[in-house]
This record gives sequence, C-alpha cells and structure tokens, in this order.
Amino acid sequence: MGQTLGAARLDETDEELLERVRKGAIPRHVAIIMDGNGRWASRQGLPRITGHRAGAESVRTVVEAALELGIEVLTLYTFSVENWRRPQEEVEALMLLIEHLIHREIEALHAGGVRLGVLGRIHELPPSLQEELRRDMEMTAGNKALLLNLAINYGGRAEIVDAARALARRVQAGTLDPDDIEEDVISNALYTAGLPDPDLLIRTAGELRVSNYLLWQIAYTEMWVTDVPWPAFSRRLLLEAIADYQRRQRKFGMVLDS
Repeated sequence: MGQTLGAARLDETDEELLERVRKGAIPRHVAIIMDGNGRWASRQGLPRITGHRAGAESVRTVVEAALELGIEVLTLYTFSVENWRRPQEEVEALMLLIEHLIHREIEALHAGGVRLGVLGRIHELPPSLQEELRRDMEMTAGNKALLLNLAINYGGRAEIVDAARALARRVQAGTLDPDDIEEDVISNALYTAGLPDPDLLIRTAGELRVSNYLLWQIAYTEMWVTDVPWPAFSRRLLLEAIADYQRRQRKFGMVLDS
C-alpha cells in the first residue's frame, strides 16, 4: 500500500505538485474511506460529532480538488451499515448532520456542475434525509463535471446481496438465464452500475483494511493510506496520493514487459 512518504518532493510547492500531477494519468474514479473523525475530536477533548463536522470541510476541499483535476467520479464512504451499531445519540446526530450539510452545499455543488449520487439502502434512512437526497439527485441529474457518490447506509456485502436478489428475481421471472450470469451482469446489478471501477482508493487515519467498502469494485484498485485523520486531510495530500498512483504500473493480473 502506498504511503505519503516519497509521494512528493519536500521542496515542491503545492502548485508545482499540481502541475506535475496534471501531466500524468488522472484516475477516472477515486474512492475514499473517510476515517478518523471521532479519534481526531477525542484527541482534542472534543465530542465525536465535532470531528464529523470538521470532516465536512475536508469533503469540500476534496470535491474542489477533484473538479480542478478533472476526476470523473468521487465516491465517499459516508455512513456504513455497521455504523448503526454506534450509540443512538451519535447515529441520530450523524443523520441530522448529513442532511444539514447536503442541504447547505447542494446549490454550490449544482452551480459547479456536480451530480449527486447515493450508494446504499436509501429506503432505510430517516424520511427527511431520503427526501433531501432524492430532491438533490433530481436537481443535479444533468450535471457532467463530476459525479459525487455518497455511500450512505452502505456495505459491500449488502450491495452484493441486493444484486443477487435482483438477479434471482429476474431468473424467477424468466427474463434471465442463470447460464448468462457473467461478471458484467453482476456489475450491472450493483449500485455502481455503469460506472468505472475505482482506480484509486484512499484511506485516512492509518487503518490497513477495506472495511466492507466496494468489495466487488476494488478487485484491481490501487490503494493509498495516510496516517492523517480525515478532518486534517488536505488538497496537498490528495495530490500526493495521485502522484504516487501515477508512479505505479497497473497489471490487472497480467505480466508486463519490463
């Protein structure tokens, strides 16, 4: 897994790094596990929800940088199916925070040409959040500059279960032959149907696991991990992650000539 060390020269300014990155292959799809909000807050003696609020500023920073670089798809792990196990007070606060932040930012996102997408079991979210998400997805449906996917009430295994159920219903209805189920059929039954798989997966706060995130889609995704918690993540770190990605040789299981 890539680390921040060596991704950029110490004497290189942010703008010099930006220009170098722009000359290389820009990943079409970047996925991020936004980890460390609660720990960042706890280390400062603050409530965990304060860390989540601070993390929202990093989301804005990364979205702006993605637009600047011409990234096509940015997918953010916002709330997992496992997160429901957290204390009820924290979960309720998170739901309200997500709804408030999306409502606050949607006009600016729309003006910037960002299309909002949501991955996950939306129907299990609070009704007001469901309404906000559906309204904002409809508002931004025609935008082309960037697809911003929020993975909310998302789990990689749950996604595969939902896809399997959908395909089973098609088989039961007689519209799909089981022998015709190939990888592309499964891919098109996932929440990410029609999207390129992530080229780059970034994880903050130093954890070395994928946490049930995009399990089917990241089969050949390059990973980059930083110890920096999400509220402290910066445009510079995104550029370093992409610079490191650009130095790698993606083999997709093949043996390439040296």
